[in-house]
Amino acid sequence: MGIIKGALELTGRKTLKMFADAGSVAVMLMDAVRMIPKRPFRLKLLLKQIEFIGANSVPIVILTGIFTGMVFGLQCYVGFRNFGAESMAGTIVALAMIRELGPVLSSIMVAARAGSAMTAELGTMKVTEQIDALYSMAVDPVHYLMVPRLTASMIAMPLMNGICILFGLLGGYFVNVIVMGTNASMYYDNSVLYVNGADIFNSMFKALVFGIIIASICCYNGFNTKMGAEGVGKATTTAVVQSCVLILMFDYIMTSFLV
Repeated sequence: MGIIKGALELTGRKTLKMFADAGSVAVMLMDAVRMIPKRPFRLKLLLKQIEFIGANSVPIVILTGIFTGMVFGLQCYVGFRNFGAESMAGTIVALAMIRELGPVLSSIMVAARAGSAMTAELGTMKVTEQIDALYSMAVDPVHYLMVPRLTASMIAMPLMNGICILFGLLGGYFVNVIVMGTNASMYYDNSVLYVNGADIFNSMFKALVFGIIIASICCYNGFNTKMGAEGVGKATTTAVVQSCVLILMFDYIMTSFLV
């Protein structure tokens, strides 16, 4: 009985902490959104974060898109070859990259690269009392530190999604047409036949939401870092894991509504 009681108490504490953290993240996000139109507009900080989150993530997003498109195109070709419909592989590659793989994989890559650095930077500022110093100078840390990162993530993630999709489609085209010898015209026609504007809009909307998730989770963990250098490492790991899990969770939720 003691073991069962201990397990239930631990589960209860973890569950309550999860809901408390979710509420704290939501409150912090609402504060940041409310402060976006407030002055001063720190354009220099915003551009710096767009460069850090977006431009510096382009190489890894390109590699992710290319190899995802190539392996997915190869698997589709092998599967459709059994039915003599190799040219239809382009349809599946295009729909998969636009609807799901592009926004999800590009967001996970950005969370792993930029989100971890974001949390580590803010966590270091927290444990070295730089954030407390901002309070003493009557500067709101959420407005100064989180708003530029949140806005930059909202701007950069749809762009990263578009780059990932583009190179994913090129990777699928390369494997199916150049390597496997599928008719180029039929492959292209089938790729664009079933893709419409709603697919592209939904994809960009997902990327926007994922950008908000990354910035919110990483900033929250950075602002609440404890226990010195060890705490920075734990906060960084927690932020990346939580961001990736929430990206996958919200991907299913949004897909179930958008479809």
